[in-house]
Amino acid sequence: MDNSWLILIVSLPTQNSAGRMRVWRALKALGCGVLRDGVYLLPYRKAFRHTLQVQAEDVIAGGGSAHILVLDSEHQDQQKAFETLFDRSADYAKLVETIQQITHLNHQHEDSAKLQKQAYRLRKDFEMIALQDFFPGAAQEQVGAALEDLEHAITDRLSPDEPHAINRRIRRLHLNDYQARTWATRQRPWVDRLASAWLIHRFIDPEARFIWLTEPDDCPADALGFDFDGAEFTHVGAKVTFEVLLASFGLAKDSALNRLGALVHYLDVGGIPVLEAAGLETLISGMRQRWVADDELLAETNKIFDAYYQAFLGNDA
Repeated sequence: MDNSWLILIVSLPTQNSAGRMRVWRALKALGCGVLRDGVYLLPYRKAFRHTLQVQAEDVIAGGGSAHILVLDSEHQDQQKAFETLFDRSADYAKLVETIQQITHLNHQHEDSAKLQKQAYRLRKDFEMIALQDFFPGAAQEQVGAALEDLEHAITDRLSPDEPHAINRRIRRLHLNDYQARTWATRQRPWVDRLASAWLIHRFIDPEARFIWLTEPDDCPADALGFDFDGAEFTHVGAKVTFEVLLASFGLAKDSALNRLGALVHYLDVGGIPVLEAAGLETLISGMRQRWVADDELLAETNKIFDAYYQAFLGNDA
């Protein structure tokens, strides 16, 4: 039903101002187009139909009337006219202006920690616009790229030791060659290092021993480094270290690990939003404050990654 549309027609008693405002806010948050007062439009999606049904029931409960219609748009002109109601170009233009301003401030060596918080809010704003951008095009792609460039630039200033992606072929490795080894990464790990350590211990080297480096140059010659420039396992192309490990050891066929990889990727370098990202980010941020010893932090976050993996397995069943 690619050319089909949902139309919600509602009418509420004028004295029920609270109900009118509640429904209006809900429909605005959903990203509805407005054909006229009380007539709202959305592209046909099963999830949208369910949400509109909930709003219709709320209207009826408030003493009003509500009808949901399905319209097949057979004419291209009509289709384009409807699509223009969902044009988010102005929202993207406003967002990219702010991105450019913060990029300029970063070039002027303003407070990077403060700018990082602003960039974080911009990422949330971008995600909210993208969720309502039902017909994405060049504007979304342009702003997404500009935002990623800003995030990387700020990260480079705040954490100059963060790994930079390299371009090379990922070799397929044998698990038997990587048993009971010492693995090394930078101290105070964030999501990619923590998830990679969990993956190593859980699926690659059950007897792995981890050491936490103050500087990457401190990595012992016999240790397997991961997630820093020059490490044996680090970012390759668009893949973060967790995804590189999946590919290196033939683990990418596990759909639950792939879902976890998408989650780690988004939290580490951005990209396609993942539903569970906010929850995991909050958990790890709190755990980093609670456990200052990296071995203890890893032991606790391993439980979280076990739980996410089990949940993803259950969803795939």
